[in-house]
Amino acid sequence: MLGLDWDWEAIERVRGRLGGYAERLLLERANFADIRQALRNHGFDSVDGIIADLGVSSFQLEDPARGFSFMQEGPLDMRMNRDLAVTAADLVNRLPERELADLIYRYGEERRSRRIARMVVEARKNRPFATTRELAEVVRRAVPPSRDSARIHPATRTFQALRIAVNGELESLERFLPEVLRVLRPGGRACVVAFHSLEDRIVKETFRNWARSCRCPRERAACACEGRPLVAMVTRRALWPSPEEVERNPRARSARLRVVEKL
Repeated sequence: MLGLDWDWEAIERVRGRLGGYAERLLLERANFADIRQALRNHGFDSVDGIIADLGVSSFQLEDPARGFSFMQEGPLDMRMNRDLAVTAADLVNRLPERELADLIYRYGEERRSRRIARMVVEARKNRPFATTRELAEVVRRAVPPSRDSARIHPATRTFQALRIAVNGELESLERFLPEVLRVLRPGGRACVVAFHSLEDRIVKETFRNWARSCRCPRERAACACEGRPLVAMVTRRALWPSPEEVERNPRARSARLRVVEKL
């Protein structure tokens, strides 16, 4: 089994917990989009199964020093890979107002993105943002109370947007999915767990396209893709956690699982 993660701390944590399986477990620090090269590094060309758990981990959220959460004071960082050059603070403090608003809207699906960006730009004139709570407080003041306020913190979508942008999460996912077809053996299965609608939409549309008998552009006069599906849909719709699972693990409430089998 080969495990990939961008975060050195995650790799070391798994190595410590699963040390008894060292002869059966290979670990590599890598972006999952580079799965094909990672396999080659260990002498493999193909696999029977792939499990992709997208997004941020509980360990990252719970560590104030990583800056992913507004629930605790920490540096405004949000890098899954600490070698990345740009942090969330860089984006918040340097982006022009319009670009910041577009980023928050695109990756956070935040309807108040214009107002948030305007207030952030105004606040940073006094001093640059350095911590998670500084930003969360400005966003809280920018977002009027609503029925969702008791369930979702006003800064949730803004923090999600910054994290996705810092780590290039959607771009990595779009690079990863074509690699799945290249390295998966016939009969092998790919399982992807997504945690928000943006990444799940990419997975859903990609899997459905693979399952079609023809994937040629509509303007093409004749089929050039051999007229056969590449995968079978194991899950016709996304599978959601049961109420019992959510009670045991509240962070699972937004998880959705999709599975395909290569033909």
